[in-house]
Amino acid sequence: MMLDNFTHAQLQVNGVTINLHHGGNGPPLLLLHGYPQTHVIWHAVADELARHYTLVMPDLRGYGDSSKPQGLPNHGNYSKRVMAQDMLELMRALGFESFYLCGHDRGGRVAHRLALDHPAAVKKLIIIDISPTSTMYAATDKTFATLYYHWFFLIQPAPLPEKLIASNAAFYLQYTLGGWGSNTISFFDSAAMAEYERAFCMPESIHGACEDYRAAAGIDLEHDRDHAYKKIACPTHIVWGEHGIVGRMFHPIQDWQAKCEQQVTGKALPAGHFIVDQVPDLLLPEMMGFLASKA
Repeated sequence: MMLDNFTHAQLQVNGVTINLHHGGNGPPLLLLHGYPQTHVIWHAVADELARHYTLVMPDLRGYGDSSKPQGLPNHGNYSKRVMAQDMLELMRALGFESFYLCGHDRGGRVAHRLALDHPAAVKKLIIIDISPTSTMYAATDKTFATLYYHWFFLIQPAPLPEKLIASNAAFYLQYTLGGWGSNTISFFDSAAMAEYERAFCMPESIHGACEDYRAAAGIDLEHDRDHAYKKIACPTHIVWGEHGIVGRMFHPIQDWQAKCEQQVTGKALPAGHFIVDQVPDLLLPEMMGFLASKA
């Protein structure tokens, strides 16, 4: 079983059940996964990180074995503000008022909002392979719409994307995991891949993920307008895949610098989008170095 050195739990917070593994030694570190995966993405780095940090690895609402509520008309129950509140209450339930935070993909978007809405809670922030949502939408052109077609497919009204994906969810998952600069699924651990497939192929998971993206195209953009008067306060480090779409089309350090008070640092790694699975041996020292620094 993956993550078998950690304690499995399901906690009730913010009106939903959050599924997680947690454990380790040292200050708390909250690790957030992205689409179309689960908290199992951290399996290759978790044991080493746990020697230095107390890890909390949850499934976001809508994903894995966490709650997957039916989306509201304005998709507000999948806004990053609400999903960040889930994570804040989860950490408080575990006894942590402040913590380090790292998020990949959708988890990075939740982490962005958590750091912005609750600055006292986040000591340091690592964001993996995204630029800010509003920045990416504002730069949309034919190339971006082609390469990131899912941003525009998943936001279509229910049940269109849900039914189309569900017609062959395993194929859609493997097609997605093999894209975005990765060009293969060969680097995915077989047990991890089986878990991603189990979790993704549930109809309620497909709906939850679509709602996550629908929120991003609407209510999240409204919430992000508050960057006009506030920025992320904590030290922030960006990691991206040099072969991925974000690395090819955006400027992650500069994009995030516009959203942050302090000097943003970062590094490109020789990978596509799914960095945590593809190059965990390169990601781990990048995370450890930043978290241990005095910045």
